[in-house]
Amino acid sequence: MEHSAPIPYFRELVVFLVAAGIVVPVFHRLRVSPVLGFLLVGVAIGPYGLARFADLLPALQYITIRELDGVRLIAEFGVMFLLFTIGLDLSLDRLWQLRRLVFGLGLAQMLLTAAAIATIALAFGNALPAAIVLGSCLALSSTAMVMQLLLESRRSATPLGRASFAILLLQDLAVVPILLLVGFVAAAQQGSGDHGGLWLQLGETLLGAAAALGGIVLFGRYLLAPLYRMVGAAKSPELFMALTLLVVIAMAAVTGLVGLSMALGAFLAGLLLSESEYRHAVDVSIEPFKGLLLGLFFLSVGMGIDLRVALDHAGWLLLSVIGLFTIKGSIIAALALLFGRGRTVALEMALLLGQGGEFAFVVLGMAERLGLIELQISQFMLLVVSLSMALTPLTALVARRIARGAEHRDAQRAHGIAEDAAALEGHVLICGFGRVGQSIARLLDAEQIPWAALDHDSATVARERSNGQPVHYGDASRSEFLERLNAAQAQAVVVTLDDATAAGRLVAALHRGWPQLPVLARARDAAHAEQLRQLGASEVVAEAEEASLQLGGLALQKTGLPDDAVRLRLERARSRQD
Repeated sequence: MEHSAPIPYFRELVVFLVAAGIVVPVFHRLRVSPVLGFLLVGVAIGPYGLARFADLLPALQYITIRELDGVRLIAEFGVMFLLFTIGLDLSLDRLWQLRRLVFGLGLAQMLLTAAAIATIALAFGNALPAAIVLGSCLALSSTAMVMQLLLESRRSATPLGRASFAILLLQDLAVVPILLLVGFVAAAQQGSGDHGGLWLQLGETLLGAAAALGGIVLFGRYLLAPLYRMVGAAKSPELFMALTLLVVIAMAAVTGLVGLSMALGAFLAGLLLSESEYRHAVDVSIEPFKGLLLGLFFLSVGMGIDLRVALDHAGWLLLSVIGLFTIKGSIIAALALLFGRGRTVALEMALLLGQGGEFAFVVLGMAERLGLIELQISQFMLLVVSLSMALTPLTALVARRIARGAEHRDAQRAHGIAEDAAALEGHVLICGFGRVGQSIARLLDAEQIPWAALDHDSATVARERSNGQPVHYGDASRSEFLERLNAAQAQAVVVTLDDATAAGRLVAALHRGWPQLPVLARARDAAHAEQLRQLGASEVVAEAEEASLQLGGLALQKTGLPDDAVRLRLERARSRQD
């Protein structure tokens, strides 16, 4: 009887699924990032961990993995799906708005970091070609690691997340030029005189990349939406998921075939879908695949860490990892401050982006094959990159705690609630001092009505306090802050928070503590407005509806309708919404 061929990498997949089923729940209960758990499990079940003892204890061969090629091949899909979901959360307009950060902050970071590391490599006796390679590849950070940590903490849309993403995106775009640079340096070192051929190869690569990117954009603009519309009409979740997987893998394959990063193709696919009405449905369908495959990527990083070699070179390895974080972190922090990021954001970016990246494996492997770097140096630097990535969840946690401490000290020192705040009476309390809160404050100032504001952004508070404005640092949803600002004696409270959940929590707290106090709230839409009314808000303005009414009123005026008729029409429309 003939037996069918075994499924490729079947045992590796089973081991991974078992590890994922244990790691995620345990670390979730411990309130620790699952990324760290996957890294530790990867060290344990990898070829340099328990697999070394499989000869003494044969049962270990069933729970360990000796070969990394198959694992890394599958793990690459995790990075692709991560970049795809990042693209979904963006849009072409938002990407254009980030151009200053991408091509300013990101490019400056790449060039300065590469130059600094190359200079140090030269000082340690490396040849110029090796120094160029080391500087270029170690300037890259881990997109998968950093973005996953930001997504887990729900901070990808914050100033920290946007600036970090801009640097990572530029680094991904720089991978192909770096690989071409390695080829040019190798050819020059070997004395190749065919520089015309090299320039021809560069031109062909760039043309192929431009054609591939142009084709992806055209496909996304004109064919992607109709495809999803056709599949959506079938009302089959299976077909919808299959089409999504096909789009991600196909676009990644196209960019991979022309020498670009496969993750870049997946990112473009997400970016194009972000403009369509199917964005949220696609995001939901792809989430389980992204999480599992990304976990496999982190497992593969852990599996590449040889603890025995690490112990043999513990001193130099520790100094190299610390040096990498110090050099990259110092440059990133300085550039972040130069580009207008706050002190705490600059500090977090320094520790969050200080590690090596997954593309360093590719660059170092290619440089070793071409004879630019000795095997011993390549293996050591791969270990440095792996350990720096493994330490990133811890450095990110430390950075966040340091930043919170700095924010708290700044708030206590310069932005604390004034001692005379309790003397306020007959004032309007503004909760949230963004653009809407500032506009309300200007209207109150014009009528000489006293007011006080609460905001949790220390930078905003610092700026407004320096201008003499009565803006205080604190969480408006906590009753003790409201009491300190004498909410009981206020004429009204205006809630302008962007966060719908925080706004609801604040309205409920105000209604519970001061039921007779008028609470005027800003809502995102009609559904949010109704929710705030049920929680106790006296009056609610849904910004989407109000903006449409104002625009509609202007349109009526342009048609020649009298102002009184326009005003009456708008009042009737508002009453129907209520």
